[in-house]
Amino acid sequence: MSLTTLSGAIDTALPKLKDLGKVPQVAGVLASPANLRHLLSIATTSHVESLKENNALRCIANTCLLIEPARVTFTGSEVNGGNVALDLLQKSSSLETIYLTSRILFLCTASSLSSASFIQWMVENKPTNSSSQETTIDVLATKLDNLLHILVTGKSGTGTAPEDAMTDLLKLIFNLCVHYPKLVDAEIQSPEVAASGNDHKTMVDYWSPRLDGLIPPLLRAFHRLPPQSPHPLVPPMLHIIHALIIIPVNASNRTLWFGSQTPTPPARLTPMDSATSSLPGSPCPDTHPPAKEKEPKARAIDRAISALAAGRRSFSWSSASRSTTPVAAPDTAIRACEILDATLAAFFQDDRDPDEARVRNRFQGHWSMNESSMSDIISPLVLLITRFCLGDEDAKLRIRNWFVPEGLDRTKPLEGRDDVLGRCLRVLQSVYHDRLGKCIGEMFYAMYDSNPTNLTTLGYGNFAGFLFNKGIATGPPPSESAPQMTTSDGMPIDPITGTVVKEREPNDMTEEEKEQEAEKLFVLFDRLERSGALPPSQNPIRKAMEKGSGS
Repeated sequence: MSLTTLSGAIDTALPKLKDLGKVPQVAGVLASPANLRHLLSIATTSHVESLKENNALRCIANTCLLIEPARVTFTGSEVNGGNVALDLLQKSSSLETIYLTSRILFLCTASSLSSASFIQWMVENKPTNSSSQETTIDVLATKLDNLLHILVTGKSGTGTAPEDAMTDLLKLIFNLCVHYPKLVDAEIQSPEVAASGNDHKTMVDYWSPRLDGLIPPLLRAFHRLPPQSPHPLVPPMLHIIHALIIIPVNASNRTLWFGSQTPTPPARLTPMDSATSSLPGSPCPDTHPPAKEKEPKARAIDRAISALAAGRRSFSWSSASRSTTPVAAPDTAIRACEILDATLAAFFQDDRDPDEARVRNRFQGHWSMNESSMSDIISPLVLLITRFCLGDEDAKLRIRNWFVPEGLDRTKPLEGRDDVLGRCLRVLQSVYHDRLGKCIGEMFYAMYDSNPTNLTTLGYGNFAGFLFNKGIATGPPPSESAPQMTTSDGMPIDPITGTVVKEREPNDMTEEEKEQEAEKLFVLFDRLERSGALPPSQNPIRKAMEKGSGS
């Protein structure tokens, strides 16, 4: 059989094999070392790589997805697929190849138990099939910048979407950042941040300087990724945030995160309008100092800061856009706040109640298999902002001033505001978004120095349920023991509502108005009881009803 005939037969057979490989029984057959080697040899031929779909790599990806032992077989010595896949990722400019090799490597690094040696090899060594001096971390950083450039310029062509390629590349980066520091017994980073939430403690405890090269491209992607539809947190932005959560926030890398911010409290900022808050960050020119191996951590951080501000050489902007003038790194804290503002505005739109069915199910058709609710989508971003508040004092002040500007209108209920503050406070009262409400409560708790008394500036009533569930059973400070809070123009603030204190007016309500107020009170106590903030035995409305029925 001639090579041309053989090539045609392979091209005909591979799509059918790919479809059959979606069945676990067939995937089990493909998972043998011999079959994986054969598929890999087909996938790396120039003819197959030039096709719109690399069905040989798709067969391998499906097999690794369905048959977990195949992941260990693929990266083991019998196949050596991990090294070949990394070599393909490094050399290829095809979105199809980048997507599939990233997906295969992501699956092969999903477990730190079965893939520990492979994960450690990836981070600590250079690809053995390459003559380049780039480490695996360099390869991933370069590809992430290249994909960002494609998304920013819109030059993706047909075939595999750059969003899909970046999403799976970010999943691979996430796996390495989560697993590698634990495998090498890296030191605990930012203990005060790690200890703030038990749900995420195992994720944020550790970090390794070997991963520092991933920070600048991740932050560039976070700031420069074009606005997404139908809301800002669709992939790949959601996966960028997942990776950023793992990175420590401390004094040694604060310039990476926040740029050259002044150490003194900045002027208070007014939240941007929801319609404009999703605009991308400032561009970064693409000059980059040459990389050096095995630098001390302080020098590595300095180099990373330079890379973040200046971009990488592989970030192929036109020569006209390049500049030798240093550009300060943008403030990631404020960027995160703006994205949260735009996201909440997209989900809630004109709706006041976050528990309404149309709010809960909004954009549900766009959620992935791993996202079952709005909480799954928004909570990681809220956690990132919380980590900024816990890890950096100046960032905390900027975030607090952004959410609660000095000239905040306190003449009306804060939870009724049609902005990010009002939406956050309404989610705190939500029954259906309990997990997101807890995350938002933790964010404000960290924002106000982890001091429940300080939260009363936004109204103790808004945080009573959160504090009760947190185990802080305390009421607002007594007026005689706490100084009177006032607005910037000297108006006293009610610690229960967070609004300005109004003079009592004569009670001239009609019976109908009194009934309406009583109904509002009933709904309020019922909501507090359902959220767990108020035990049924202490609900005055319930007690009055029981007393009335008993008599």
